[in-house]
Amino acid sequence: MAEAVYILCALTAVACAVLLLRAYGRSQSRLLLWSGLCFVGLGVSNIMLFIDLVVLSTTVDLYLPRVLTTLASVSILLYGLIWDAS
Repeated sequence: MAEAVYILCALTAVACAVLLLRAYGRSQSRLLLWSGLCFVGLGVSNIMLFIDLVVLSTTVDLYLPRVLTTLASVSILLYGLIWDAS
C-alpha cells in the first residue's frame, strides 16, 4: 500500500510541475516558473523516495540526496517569492 502512495505523490508533483510550466509558457509569469521548477524538484525527490524505500530498500540509503533535492526545490521557490514577486 505504501508503494502506491509513493507513486501517487510523485505523479501528483510531476503533474503540478507540467501544469505550472505550461501556464508559464502561455503567460510568462515568473512566479509560475519558480513554482513549476519547485514541483519538478519535489517530483524528483518523490521518485527518489520510491527508489530508496521500495526498490533499493536495504542496499543503498538515499536519505541525504532526497533531503538536499527537497531543500533545493523549496529554495528555488523561496527565491522566486522573495525577489521576483515584488
